[in-house]
Amino acid sequence: MPKIKTNRAIAKRFKRTASGKLKCGHAKTSHRFHGKTKKQRRQLKGTRMANKTISKTYNKMLHN
Repeated sequence: MPKIKTNRAIAKRFKRTASGKLKCGHAKTSHRFHGKTKKQRRQLKGTRMANKTISKTYNKMLHN
């Protein structure tokens, strides 16, 4: 049996934490910041935990 390949698109966007959860960046952070409040911009910094419903699927795609 050949090895199962890691989905590179998922690997570039998500990192697995020690407990097995997925960490990812926020959406809506690339442009058009003039339409967002300072609070919104501040809260979009950094990373967030991925939704439980997609975590199961994406964990299979990561394979590490």
